[in-house]
Amino acid sequence: MLDLTYDTPKPRVIAGAKHDWELVIGMEVHAQVSSNSKLFSGASTQFGAEPNSNVAFVDSAMPGMLPVINEFCIEQAVRTGLGLKAQINLKSAFDRKNYFYPDLPQGYQISQLYEPIVGEGEVLVELGDGTARLVRVERIHMEQDAGKSIHDMDPNMSFVDLNRTGVCLMEIVSRPDIRGPEEAAAYLAKLRQILRYLGTCNGDMQSGAMRADVNVSICRVGQYEKYQETQDFSHLGTRCEIKNMNSMRFIQQAIDVEAKRQIAIVEAGGEVTQETRLFDPDKQETRSMRSKEEAHDYRYFPDPDLLPLEIEQAWVDDIAAKLPELPDAKKARFINDFGLSDYDASVLTADLDSAGYFEAVAQGRDGKMAANWVINELFGRLKKDEKDISDSPVTPAQLGEIVELIGSDAISGKIAKEVFEISYTTGRDPAEIVETEGMKQVTDTGAIEAAVDEIIAANPDQVAKAQANPKLAGWFVGQVMKATGGKANPKAVNQIVAAKLK
Repeated sequence: MLDLTYDTPKPRVIAGAKHDWELVIGMEVHAQVSSNSKLFSGASTQFGAEPNSNVAFVDSAMPGMLPVINEFCIEQAVRTGLGLKAQINLKSAFDRKNYFYPDLPQGYQISQLYEPIVGEGEVLVELGDGTARLVRVERIHMEQDAGKSIHDMDPNMSFVDLNRTGVCLMEIVSRPDIRGPEEAAAYLAKLRQILRYLGTCNGDMQSGAMRADVNVSICRVGQYEKYQETQDFSHLGTRCEIKNMNSMRFIQQAIDVEAKRQIAIVEAGGEVTQETRLFDPDKQETRSMRSKEEAHDYRYFPDPDLLPLEIEQAWVDDIAAKLPELPDAKKARFINDFGLSDYDASVLTADLDSAGYFEAVAQGRDGKMAANWVINELFGRLKKDEKDISDSPVTPAQLGEIVELIGSDAISGKIAKEVFEISYTTGRDPAEIVETEGMKQVTDTGAIEAAVDEIIAANPDQVAKAQANPKLAGWFVGQVMKATGGKANPKAVNQIVAAKLK
């Protein structure tokens, strides 16, 4: 079982000049659907392609071109909803959100305002103090992405790349349940982990495949509890949206900066204006981008080119039956089946590749020892070499072989590290290394006893000291290990040394 306490942790309190304030945060996460083609066209979604090379006629808004729904994108949205334990709406509809951007050829974005495909769900967020709580997801709706304006290629002109236009996005909207910067980062990290497990979004924030709009407001201590009781937003302060955040670290910084800005305004007698802001990490400030629009400002109306989307429950059930094991379930299984600590299980289930690698190493072997070698030895070396688990020179079978060799007393832990290093740098199998390099552990107690006798006979003064203070017996153990080239069984050496010194 997961060793977690489910509760509402203490909110992040920020001291102002006159009052203490609490933070209230909600997030709108835009996750690019993992699909080879766009939401309403067959154009490629390949990242990094030549500008304007992945553009179909419908993406560029050529006259007479009609959108056609990509069924796989719908399936990915349903799979995401199921992974977040959310309500799947069998009927949803697409709307036109009208606004002008140079990189939005149609002059509108096809989105879902009134009838989203996914309703209420939840994300279990684990916090650093060992507690966990649920962040409610209000909805997930699908929409097409805009293109990209490029301003740094010419001093007098801007360029537009439409490759991203029409790429399918899922907008995952949370309730204002997040109470601090660290919790916001933890929520986004957990959401990204779930999407990667599901295979519905690669979660790459650097390429823009996942980005977040963060809504920040402040309220006096105790007001949030009143909101929870009544669900009346008037108990919360005016929120400002920090747009297009693509870094966990910057999200935390932006929340802190924006909260302090709002506190300064309110305590000076002013009012916070609801607006969209951008975060400047160099200047550590947020700045106004535009006033926050409401739904009526976008003149939403049902898209006349798309019929309401209706899906069957049997199709949803089939998708649910094929869901992979998700992070929380995998972590709980690792704890139960392999006897791992909560921390080790969290590290190993952080991503699918690591979890799969560990499970292959641990299968039929000592799970705790396998976890120790994967986390400390392998991950440590990969980090040093700036490699991912998928690039590991040591295969799961080879690392599992090292664990077996230790478990059978064929080699000691110290020798195992030497074997690992050789295997890592050469690709050779551990058993072959041990055999050909003469690294097999000495388990013959007669040979070990002879070595102990020799060391004792040569060091009578040290013997007297060790007999007066048994803690000094370790010196003899070290000498025996040195004399045997580290090949003597440490357990046997300790037992024999202790017996001889008596």
